[in-house]
This record gives sequence, C-alpha cells and structure tokens, in this order.
Amino acid sequence: MNMTPPAAQAAQPLDQPRLDLALIAEMVAPGARVLDVGCGDGSLLQLLAQKKGVDGRGVELSQRGVNECVAKGLSVIQGDADTDLADYPDDGFDYVILSQTLQATRRPREALANMLRIGRRAIVSFPNFGYWRVRALLAFTGRMPVTGHLAYHWHDTPNIHLCTMRDFVELVDELGARIERGVALDRAGARIRFNAPWWVWNLFGEQAVFLLERGDEPT
Repeated sequence: MNMTPPAAQAAQPLDQPRLDLALIAEMVAPGARVLDVGCGDGSLLQLLAQKKGVDGRGVELSQRGVNECVAKGLSVIQGDADTDLADYPDDGFDYVILSQTLQATRRPREALANMLRIGRRAIVSFPNFGYWRVRALLAFTGRMPVTGHLAYHWHDTPNIHLCTMRDFVELVDELGARIERGVALDRAGARIRFNAPWWVWNLFGEQAVFLLERGDEPT
C-alpha cells in the first residue's frame, strides 16, 4: 500500500470552535451541491452557506438536531447514515460529508461506499485511535481511553467502530478511491506538516480530515 501522505497546507492553527469544520469548508468548492450526513445542529451547513454559497442539504439522526437545523433555515431531514444513504441517486451531489460520525456508524465501509457513489467527492473527519495519548492510556491504565475527542466512557459511547488513520487509508484503498487531500491535527489544533511520514500522522494526529475522490473502478 502506498503510504505517502497526500498534499496538505503548512501547519497553522485555526480560530474555530470545531477545527475540522473549518478544514472541511476549505476543501469545498464555492457553489457546490453538498450533502452533510450526520449534520448535528447544522453548524457546518451554515458555515458552508455563509462562506462558500453552497446548495446544502443535511441528514441527521436525532430529532433535536433536525429541529435545530430547521430553526436556522437549513434543509435537513431525519435519517440514518447506515440505512438511508442507499436511497440517494448516483452523482446527486458534488460533495458528501461525514464529520466526526464515521466511528458511530454500524457499517462504516458501506456508508463510505455510498458516499462515494452519491458524490464524486467525499470528505470525512474522525478522531484518530492511533494517537499516542490514546495508546498510552490504554497501555498504562489498562482501560479504554477518554480524551477530548473520545469523550465517552466505554459503557455509554456512541462510537462503535473506532479506527486509526492507517486503518482508514487502507479502507479507502479497498474501495478504489483516491485521497485528494489530507490534514492531521495535533492536540493543540496545529496541522502536522504534510510531508511527514504516515507513522508520524498516525502517532501524533489527534484527529484527521480527508478529501476523497471516487475512483474509476466500481466500489
């Protein structure tokens, strides 16, 4: 497997409450058709509408999240990433986004495959279970780690398929997709230099954002 890191910009901190949302917004072309899966309270859709003038739609599992989105004037419906993405037509959107939700899906491979079918590009952000602090907590305490980005205890967590950055890259390869851009963020929110080897990203990146492009081969 080719483990050469994809292109990314030089490290710089972002003044945003959710750093991955600011990075995602950078990756979306102005005026694009966007589907935000697991859109929560609509913060990303609102940001994309304001900054990029996108034609945005959202899918959110919780009724509370849907209500918050609708109150903001966003076009969001209630739905489940594990079951409802199969109903969307091919090439219906330019970008399909899944931010901090992949690890909570029951079938992440199918969810990602559907995203790449529905949109030519997919953007995914997730907490990195290979982060050194997570490894250390598990190794030295013998207990499931609790961190800023993995804030739940094992018995009440919605995260059922935690992965490392290396795991994710291997899944992308299996699906025949291409990583167009990737960014890894350390604990302080700074971007790890783009030309660092993958093991550095996997060890020191607390979270990651990947822009994927659908390959020519069927997934």
